Amino acid sequence: MGMLKNWKTVLDTGNLPEGARMDWLSKWLILTRAEVISMTITSALVGAIIALSAGKYDILSTLLVIAALCLAHASNNLINDYFDYKQGLDTPDYERMQYSPHPLGSGLISEKKLLGVFALFGLIEFAVACYLYTKAGWPVFAFAVAGFLLSVFYVAPPVKLKYRGLGELAIFLIWGPLITVGTYFTITRSLDAGAWLASIPYGIVVTNVILGKHLDKYTKDLEKGVKTLPVVLGWKRAVAFTRITTAMFFVSVALLVFFRIISPLSLLCFFAFGRYLKFMDVLSSKKPEVKPEGFPVWPLWYVVWAFWFNKLAGGLFILGLFLGCFPLFRF
Repeated sequence: MGMLKNWKTVLDTGNLPEGARMDWLSKWLILTRAEVISMTITSALVGAIIALSAGKYDILSTLLVIAALCLAHASNNLINDYFDYKQGLDTPDYERMQYSPHPLGSGLISEKKLLGVFALFGLIEFAVACYLYTKAGWPVFAFAVAGFLLSVFYVAPPVKLKYRGLGELAIFLIWGPLITVGTYFTITRSLDAGAWLASIPYGIVVTNVILGKHLDKYTKDLEKGVKTLPVVLGWKRAVAFTRITTAMFFVSVALLVFFRIISPLSLLCFFAFGRYLKFMDVLSSKKPEVKPEGFPVWPLWYVVWAFWFNKLAGGLFILGLFLGCFPLFRF
């Protein structure tokens, strides 16, 4: 039970319970920031469920895609931490080094081993892509390569998208069209306009999570010359932009239902409206100067509330899509 508690706490907060001993699985969950990989699973499930609604399903391909994408997200988190650390961004006074053990900064893993794990994960992902290529064709590699380049060059030189106000766009493209439509294509062997459009809502709420994270790092990023989108926009405009994009999740779902692109049951996501209102209140208020009692991840603040909204909104969205696949629930 002790290790189960460790794993649950790590998956909830990115940290071990206070005083707990580090076990092997907890270490790797922390290293790969496994607490956020649920977003990748949700994005892939959107594509798989849209395929199911079109009468197509392939359980093996779906499981392989999700497994490879989870490995890709994990390896992406590792390599991003590597480059941010090597480029001098992740320092002890920076939020990344404070809210959870940093792979290199905390000494949990050596640079050589981190790069080795990144390479190993990449080989596994490549092997899965090769197998799926034999079943679905060259677009599998197109989606995989596009996702790989955007995720690596999110922080890697010379592109460094995050440092140029383009990181948020990259996140939307990866967790919106690339993962969702890539999964849909692998199952159906087709590129349907409806799948591209259906990828928009969840892509938006994943982008909001990174916007929340960059709002948390706004002051330090401004000092260090990291031009995330909030830094480029300025604080007030960045907050306003985050408020608008969060609302656009609901607007985009409603429009997709209105034009009969997705099931009306997708409107179940509106049961997350209470969390949306709370997130709006958080954006309107000042971040506390000290950690509130019981708050799960500190000194992060805005991103925690954004992810809290993301989990319920995304979960209800895929539940509605899934229920809409069955005649009993169609209307």
